[in-house]
Amino acid sequence: MNTILLWTPGVGEIVVIALVVLLLFGGKKIPELMKGLGSGVREFNSAKNSIKNEIEDGMKEPKSEVKPETKETE
Repeated sequence: MNTILLWTPGVGEIVVIALVVLLLFGGKKIPELMKGLGSGVREFNSAKNSIKNEIEDGMKEPKSEVKPETKETE
């Protein structure tokens, strides 16, 4: 029987991961990384909301009837 095991990190694992990140990037680089991550998330949410609003506005617009143009002959 094949079972899929889902691993959720505990407090100890999170502390170890945080220490490894601190050692790899250093204390000065982490705030810059978080600032970049935050601005990326804000930009993504802004684009998502913009697209959602465009779709909703398109659904609200009444369908306009196309009137055929008639040529008047003189």
